[in-house]
Amino acid sequence: MSLASLGFENFSTQVSVRDPENLEKYIGDSDVWDKAEQAIINAAKAKGLDYIIETGEAAFYGPKLDFMVKDALGRQWQLGTIQVDYNLPERFDLTYKGADNELHRPVMIHRAPFGSMERFVAILIEHTGGNFPLWLMPEQVIILSISEKYEKYARKVLNSLENNEIRALVDNRSETMGKKIRDAEMQKVPYMIIVGEQEEIDGTISVRKHGGEDLGTISVESFSSIIDKEIKKTLKEF
Repeated sequence: MSLASLGFENFSTQVSVRDPENLEKYIGDSDVWDKAEQAIINAAKAKGLDYIIETGEAAFYGPKLDFMVKDALGRQWQLGTIQVDYNLPERFDLTYKGADNELHRPVMIHRAPFGSMERFVAILIEHTGGNFPLWLMPEQVIILSISEKYEKYARKVLNSLENNEIRALVDNRSETMGKKIRDAEMQKVPYMIIVGEQEEIDGTISVRKHGGEDLGTISVESFSSIIDKEIKKTLKEF
């Protein structure tokens, strides 16, 4: 998954290797470490990553490819990590039978795309202020009917959106439209759809984006296309 697709635009990559002045803290032979470190560097080059080498940041059993992210406050966090481990398979005497019917020693890959999931979610919430990317929002659209007379049409719009795999809900509370809009803004729902008499007659919807941008009156099909394009644009680096 691309970090950019989660709203993290400012991130870097580092190859974490041994500290040559403190080799006693690492397990395994030097030749094995050389091989593992070069494997990480070759992989980073093959993927076209713009990386730096950080001496002394390796795990005690192997080198790492770490993804360093800066949040909205400029603080740097180490999130995803991929570690190449030649040492633990040796220590646990791990083997597998290859195509040649002979036993071989595997290479262990430690992979944590987000690091600690709880810490990642906390950083994501703080970084985005709850304004998650559209594809990640639990509810992508809220439908506001001007009055209960148009709730049936609101349900029809809801059904059409759900058929297009858009997560939506209907706000049918007996509240003023102003309060419904304010509440939707507070909940950070990306899109609001307003339906009333004219929309029901024309078979259209009025669309308002989180933050106040008015997208005008369009068809449900056109709106579904807007959502689809926005999500695909965000996820293009998956």
